[in-house]
Amino acid sequence: MQKDLQNNMEYQTFACSELIPLQSDFFWLLQEGVVKTCTWTEEGTPVTLGYWGSQDVIGQPLSLVYPYQVKCLTTVKALCVPTDRANEITDSIHRHIQQTEELLYIVRSENMYQRLRKILIWLAQKFGTEIEIGQLIDLRITHQDLAEIIGATRVTVTKLINQLEQEGFLSRPERNVIVLCL
Repeated sequence: MQKDLQNNMEYQTFACSELIPLQSDFFWLLQEGVVKTCTWTEEGTPVTLGYWGSQDVIGQPLSLVYPYQVKCLTTVKALCVPTDRANEITDSIHRHIQQTEELLYIVRSENMYQRLRKILIWLAQKFGTEIEIGQLIDLRITHQDLAEIIGATRVTVTKLINQLEQEGFLSRPERNVIVLCL
């Protein structure tokens, strides 16, 4: 069904760092690129809700969180899908629910060390590229970004990244580049 959907709709392109416009009456079906959904606590602390890529669906109809923001981490190509056509993207909606629960499970891990390991493995599986020395997480991701995902401080993430690197779990060939040595 998604093929029919794509034939009847136009793609929209968004630049890196651009915010994708949200309304209650449509979804975005991502075709290319990566976005981050996020919000803030009443105290202003950022909360990452998810990272989404090709064939993932995002949008205000999937969230009761306010404020709710979708930020492009790369150039993004997406289809605008009206909510009355949701039946045409049910597989993507199911994946959204499953991924949200998977992320919730990871961030509820008791041990921060394990939480970081699990999120790095998750990012590598979702956005990774196989290279000679391991699995490259194909996103420019900072220690602050990782801290926001797992509910830690940047300092804690930096200490744990250094520990994981010393243990041989990962390498950092460049700034903001992580390779899992699995």
